[in-house]
Amino acid sequence: MKKLLGTLLLSTTISFAGLVDAVALVVNDEPITLYDIDKRMVESKVSKKEAVSSLIDEALYEQLLQEKNISVDIFDVNNYLEKIAASNGMDLYTFKSVVKQKYKNYDAYEDEIRKRIQREKLIGQLVRGNLKIATQEDLKIYYKNNKNQFTTAKTIDVVQYASKNKKALLEIQNNPMTVNNEVSKSNISLDQEKLNSQMRFLLNDTKINQFTPIITADKQYVTLLVTQKKGVNTLAFEDVKDKIFTVLMQKREQNFLKEYFEKLKLTANIKVVR
Repeated sequence: MKKLLGTLLLSTTISFAGLVDAVALVVNDEPITLYDIDKRMVESKVSKKEAVSSLIDEALYEQLLQEKNISVDIFDVNNYLEKIAASNGMDLYTFKSVVKQKYKNYDAYEDEIRKRIQREKLIGQLVRGNLKIATQEDLKIYYKNNKNQFTTAKTIDVVQYASKNKKALLEIQNNPMTVNNEVSKSNISLDQEKLNSQMRFLLNDTKINQFTPIITADKQYVTLLVTQKKGVNTLAFEDVKDKIFTVLMQKREQNFLKEYFEKLKLTANIKVVR
C-alpha cells in the first residue's frame, strides 16, 4: 500500500511539473510556457493578458534582433558610456568610478546599457527614413513648456559623515541615528557652481533625506546625507538642447515602435496551445 501511494504521489508530481512547463503558445516557432506567463504575472504584478502580451512582444523583439543581425560588444558599451560621461562633464574613468559607487552591481548596469544600445541599433534600422527629425523650433517649444525639467538647486545642504572605517559609514547609512566614535559629522551648505562635475552628478541624482554613495576624499571615506535643496537655477537652452533632442526623438521612436509591433503581431505566426 505504501509503495502504491508513493507511486501515485510520484506520478502526480511528474504530471504537475509537466503542466507547469507545458507550452501555452508559440510565436514564430518560439514556445512560451505556462511557467513563463505565471512568472511574468508575479514579477511584474500584471494580469495574465498583460503578461502574455509582453512575452509576445519580447519574443518578436528578440527575433528581430537576430533577423537584423544586431550585436553589441564592449567597444559599443564604452563609446556609449563616454558620451554619457561627457554630457556630465566627466571622463570615462571618473564616470565609471561614480557609477560603481552608486550601483552595487556594476555588471547589471553595463548589461542594461548593452540592452539600450541593442534597442537603439534596432530602432536605427527600422525607423531610417520613416521618422520626422525634431527641428530647432521643436526643441525651443519643448524647452519653453517644460522648464521645470531643466532646473537644479543653487545650494544643497548636507550632513557630511567621514571615517577611515567604511563599515562604520554603512551602519550610518542604514541608521542615521547611530552614534559611532569612528565617524565625524558636520553640516555643510554646498554651492553648485563651485562643485566639480562628479560631485554635482552625485548630489543632483540624490533625493532629499537620502545618502550619496560612499566616496573617498582626503584619505578617508565620505557619505553625504542631503537634507535640503535651495534656490532654482534654470539651465540655458544651449546647455540642454541636445538632451531635449534625445527626449523628443525617443518619444517619436517609441510611438513608431508601438505601431510597428502591433502590425508585426498581425503578421506573426502565433499559435495558442492552451
